[in-house]
Amino acid sequence: MTSRTKLKTNDKPASPRKTSVARLVQSTEPNIDDDAEDRARSGVQSLGRAFAILEEVARHREGIGLAELSKLVGLHNSTTFHLAKTMVSLGYMRQERDSKRYRVGRPLFALAASALDEIEMVNLAGESGHFAVRMGDSVVVIARTSGAGAFQLTDRVGVVRPAHCTALGKIILASLRPDQLKRFLERVELKPSTKKSITDPSALLREISEIRRDAIAFDDGEFNAEVRCVAVPVYNFTGEVIGALGISGPIWRMTNQVMQSRAKLVQAAAKRLSAEFGARDIAKSS
Repeated sequence: MTSRTKLKTNDKPASPRKTSVARLVQSTEPNIDDDAEDRARSGVQSLGRAFAILEEVARHREGIGLAELSKLVGLHNSTTFHLAKTMVSLGYMRQERDSKRYRVGRPLFALAASALDEIEMVNLAGESGHFAVRMGDSVVVIARTSGAGAFQLTDRVGVVRPAHCTALGKIILASLRPDQLKRFLERVELKPSTKKSITDPSALLREISEIRRDAIAFDDGEFNAEVRCVAVPVYNFTGEVIGALGISGPIWRMTNQVMQSRAKLVQAAAKRLSAEFGARDIAKSS
């Protein structure tokens, strides 16, 4: 005898009308995966726009205004403004106070320097190598390598040094415009670190003039009486000096004659480093 089981109320097949309604309602529900994909696409688009803005700003050495920038990247002024504002707040772009023109921020170069292969700073005749950039009226070391010599300096990355009595700093000062250098001398006291430190503005200006001509700076015990240094400029793709590369060593090993001969090694390393920043035709400048 065949047994029969009655269907429960909730087991009855749905009517065609209810089925079609259910499908209609389901199709209008937001899909979590779709939302995630939309957000991802939006994020990628914003990132792409931000890099387009950054690249365009980098191409304009004298800076670029909002209207021109928006036109070149193909975005509305308000969109460009908000993206640029974010990058300015992060430091990767800066906006000039008077002209409101955008320029590349120094942290971008620091970021690029940290990504460089250490080989660009090695082989500097066994001495400690340093790469420094401007930080206000001083210079800050943002990359360094230790040499193979028995005595090595222990300056760490992030250390801040005065500009007027270090080879690295004098390279940065030599890269300033005349009006910038004048303002620097007006507001900065040239405090001596050793007996050899330059404390006379006129004497510093004369040395800066020689550095601009020769593209090389020396520190003969001016910051540390027991240390000699030599530094040269590093350029970016616009031909602007964005940092200084130098070596330091004890005076008993870095004699004036040795320092002059090793200067060529530093210049060669700076040329390679400049190439990493996109510099071209720097042979005349280095």
